[in-house]
Amino acid sequence: MAFDFSGLITFTPQRAIGPISAYVTMEEVGTDDLQITEHPVELGASVTDHAFKRPAEILIRCGWSNASLGGIAAILNGDASTIFGGGGVLFGSDYVSKIYAQLLALQASRQLFDVTTGKRLYRNMLMQSLSQTTDDKSENTLLVTVRCREVIIVQTQVTTLPPREDQASPAATAETVNGGIKQPAPAVPSPGGSAPPSSWTN
Repeated sequence: MAFDFSGLITFTPQRAIGPISAYVTMEEVGTDDLQITEHPVELGASVTDHAFKRPAEILIRCGWSNASLGGIAAILNGDASTIFGGGGVLFGSDYVSKIYAQLLALQASRQLFDVTTGKRLYRNMLMQSLSQTTDDKSENTLLVTVRCREVIIVQTQVTTLPPREDQASPAATAETVNGGIKQPAPAVPSPGGSAPPSSWTN
């Protein structure tokens, strides 16, 4: 039997890990690093050539509960045999287990997704690590720590260089040319230098 929850007041979560919305978020730690050269930079040179932006990272601690509105709705719309047991209503691990399975599947898919936090939208992310904690007080909840890392996407283009004869320094700027197979040549010692072993005498 299905229940109609259309008359209830719901709030759209602003935080999400890909398609998975967090029920409660305890902490978000975002990191943006710039890799800067340790070598000296010549005076007047462009400093931007000696530093590059590293992929952004975000660590999220969030959770879900079987006692939440989503957990209750999932149980009430499920099989009655999974609701009752042991003489009472079991808010078992059905709802939170499905959320955990979705997180694991998202990580295993290795498909890029977006992460929405309270401060920022992170694009082109992958789930680097996923850990969950269960103790005697959190049996019916799912508490996870998710670390996501950005994949920097670049776009390459193919271009045609001008003919070698039109270039001032073709050895440095011309396209790579297939020079064929090279064969090693025997070395000829300089006058007064070494001689092959066959000419040695005892």
